[in-house]
Amino acid sequence: MPNESLLRALIDARLRDIDVAARLEVDPKTVQRWIAGRLPRPHSRHALADMLGLDEVELWPQARRPFGANNAGFEVVAFYPHRYSVPMRVWRGVFESATSEIGVLVYSGLFLAEDLGVIRLLADKARSGVQVRILLGDPDSPHVSRRGDDEGIGDAIAAKIRNALALYRPLRDIEGVEIRLHRTTLYNSIYFADAEILVNPHVYGTTASSAPVMHVRATSDDGMAKTYLESFDRVWRDASPAQLPS
Repeated sequence: MPNESLLRALIDARLRDIDVAARLEVDPKTVQRWIAGRLPRPHSRHALADMLGLDEVELWPQARRPFGANNAGFEVVAFYPHRYSVPMRVWRGVFESATSEIGVLVYSGLFLAEDLGVIRLLADKARSGVQVRILLGDPDSPHVSRRGDDEGIGDAIAAKIRNALALYRPLRDIEGVEIRLHRTTLYNSIYFADAEILVNPHVYGTTASSAPVMHVRATSDDGMAKTYLESFDRVWRDASPAQLPS
């Protein structure tokens, strides 16, 4: 069902979908899906409501969540001692739950790119209207080189990134999928689907696969989950489009 409140607010503000997309740095089709009734994730709701000078509940009444005993704004779903101990069904389950957006922020994240089931899942989600954003490290970045030295594997991370780019080739021409390269020092790898977030802290001298993973679920528009999602968006804004191999 179309979001009449949002459509009316945009008309009153004399804003087109392409105007909103440009300001929020999203695809115009994403804005069109919001107008058609899709609920944006919290960060996008805040930004659009601020742009229109309205409270987000005026535009999305369903965004008002009841608060229970958890006042921290998030729920810890699970904690894993190592990334390699997270079952693949958990990764797929998180991505399968997405109705609005999927995000991946890593240096290489090769374990995902190597999984054909994950590639197909991301493609299917994008075709269904979910925005998929993938951030990989720029293999020529000094931060990638330094991380390889920290892990004791030298140039292996840069090689893994190039492999991941080749493996993501099936996503190249799918609308709704965008892959960028960042030149950022990562303190955490972040994987999210709407309110479901997997955080993999980076530990000096330890590979990401051996470091722990925390699975959290956002239960409000504030708190720890918001911190990670905003961090993702900051890296995204400064990243450059990736050129996938032909």
